[in-house]
Amino acid sequence: MKRIKLEEICQRHKSWTYNQIYEYILRQISENKLKPLKASKKNGKKPALYNEYWVVEEKPDYSALLEELRYQIHPRIHTDYYSRNPKIYAEDREWVLKLNAFLMNDADRLNTKVSVNERSFMIWRREKFLSREQGARILKRCGILPGELNYYETAEPFSYYARSRATPQNLLILENKDTFYSMRKCLLENRTNGGILGMEIGTLIYGEGKGILRSFQDFSFSAEPFMNAEDNVFYYFGDLDYEGIGIYENLAESVRNERRILPFKEAYLAMIDKAGEDITSLPETKEKQNREIKELFFSFFSSREIERIRRILEIDRYIPQEILNIQDYEGE
Repeated sequence: MKRIKLEEICQRHKSWTYNQIYEYILRQISENKLKPLKASKKNGKKPALYNEYWVVEEKPDYSALLEELRYQIHPRIHTDYYSRNPKIYAEDREWVLKLNAFLMNDADRLNTKVSVNERSFMIWRREKFLSREQGARILKRCGILPGELNYYETAEPFSYYARSRATPQNLLILENKDTFYSMRKCLLENRTNGGILGMEIGTLIYGEGKGILRSFQDFSFSAEPFMNAEDNVFYYFGDLDYEGIGIYENLAESVRNERRILPFKEAYLAMIDKAGEDITSLPETKEKQNREIKELFFSFFSSREIERIRRILEIDRYIPQEILNIQDYEGE
């Protein structure tokens, strides 16, 4: 309940006489819409009225909405949550009914996978409803998993250079832009007959640091057909630091059911050799790096090679990809 002053009631009905105000208030009290606030005392007029009143708010009647939930909602929508919270259903009803209409009339359109924004517009006529607005909350309240709407998230398209579309081939994912450009230049100019550090490369993929984790979510769907050939081999090459190793391990783990990604071992060893023995002259590890790396990366190296890598990491140094350049890729 909220409070209202007598003078406010009079102000709302300026054209009424005092007796009309008096009769109106008595009627509101008899209908249980107003209750006198006795502590406010009476106004001293005849007939007297209290100076303040409680406004009794009517309890909403949700029976029609509950009936709608029981008998008019598609069985794929679970109504338990809204049946327990009819007030929230009243607020969400517009969006629930649009989802309901889609499932009733167009559920067969779910057989074709489309992007999240396309599916969002298809159902709610709002392209960002699922990705940025309350769509995820509505689905949760309806007991529908996002996968049931058969959509895919869209990542930024990855950049790549294909020297050849023949299969099978080696595809090399690179963490940094400079390395991507230098290796592409090496292949474009055919300086090494299609090889980098002795390994033949068919395609270079620019990973953009951690961006590759997003780009590879739908690689099978978005990549050219030749990239998805079953016998292709994927390699990864990044900075030799905690973050670079972590990117590799997270990427390899995220796609392990679809393909295997190997570290480009020859390139990492070339980095270590070029760094030499004076590892204290290497740049210091960047602050706030996640140092939680597993053993996947190291499983591809010998114990002696692992020792050399760990020595660098343990003194908070790292080797950037840029230590190598086009002359190193040519083997000079």
